[in-house]
Amino acid sequence: MNRAAIPVKLPPSLGNAARKLAEEDGVSLNQWVSLAVAQKISSVETAEAFFKRRSQGAEKVDFLEILRSAPDRPADPGDELVSADAL
Repeated sequence: MNRAAIPVKLPPSLGNAARKLAEEDGVSLNQWVSLAVAQKISSVETAEAFFKRRSQGAEKVDFLEILRSAPDRPADPGDELVSADAL
């Protein structure tokens, strides 16, 4: 099996937590990180496939009609949009 070396810099808190969890699982840090990356990829690809299936047959006109029926009111606390300047 070919392997790629991908240097990754983590904040100390993440590195320490990953080391601790790898040790608890009885695996190397490399193996633990590889599994974590594989799980994230699987999660993203699964979500992408789900939304792709859900959107099949959807019409833009129907979507816009749903948006037009949404109430015109301020966002709930915590749901506000953040301006690009604030990032």
